[in-house]
Amino acid sequence: MESSNATHISEFLLLGLSQALELQPLIFGLFLSMYLITVLGNLLIILAVSSDSHLHTPMYFFLCNLSLVDICFTSTTVPKMLWNLQTQSKAITYEGCITQMYFFIVFAGLDNLILTVMAYDRFVAICHPLHYMVIMNPRLCGLLVLLSWIISVLNSLLHTLVVLHLSFCSDLEIPHFFCEINQMVQLACSDIFLNNIIMYFTGAIFCVGPLAGILYSYCKILSSIHRISSAQGKYKAFSTCASHLSVVSLFYGTLLGGYLSSVAFHSTHSSAIASVMYTVVTPMLNPFIYSLRNKDLKGALERFLGR
Repeated sequence: MESSNATHISEFLLLGLSQALELQPLIFGLFLSMYLITVLGNLLIILAVSSDSHLHTPMYFFLCNLSLVDICFTSTTVPKMLWNLQTQSKAITYEGCITQMYFFIVFAGLDNLILTVMAYDRFVAICHPLHYMVIMNPRLCGLLVLLSWIISVLNSLLHTLVVLHLSFCSDLEIPHFFCEINQMVQLACSDIFLNNIIMYFTGAIFCVGPLAGILYSYCKILSSIHRISSAQGKYKAFSTCASHLSVVSLFYGTLLGGYLSSVAFHSTHSSAIASVMYTVVTPMLNPFIYSLRNKDLKGALERFLGR
């Protein structure tokens, strides 16, 4: 098959979740509802925390950043999917696909790193409570978020640059609802050895590294909670971590479930459906998890909405 240089490609085709025409209105309505709930829920978290001076603490600073990243994460994929469903088109320009891939990797990495930073924040709060405000000072909090951004941007830039050097064949159909990097690489006619090495290497670092940090933090947290004598003290200490632990479990659970399902069934369609969980469902549920399990945040939301 004759290949052409990637710069001459005009567009890719996103096949979406289903080819059945009768399901398109249902998929459109479902994803539109989830997207609006995600944006509204996370935006309310940001506004409620910003408007309440009692919540101007490191934990809620990181939560606001997580909410912002979740809005951006979902916005890289769902609006284009909705547009294609509405116009009954599957096309996305080459430039649009590269841009979508770039920002998807940025915000996926940020989600991962900020969850890790939040685990460190809870570790300091429970294991070193007397030094919490000294350690988690505004300068360190800002530096941790900035470092997360820099690492995510550089990682995404590396992936994008190696994809830009690929040549593609005439088959430009991506069996997904967004420009997922692994699916794009599989369409290339040129050698993808370097792409695979970079994907596996950075994937291992971004999954194993942050997850190991989170697990280490919670091992230390559980050890500290175990040493607390009173049952009420144990409950109070653990309750400050419950929301974050739920979000981490949901994020990594859906991410791992999506990967395992694609490997087990060897199906790109199964992979696309499974990826909906961590790209759309998880960002939508995060505001509910934090607001329902956190009395301070629930109170701030009530006061903000009461205005």
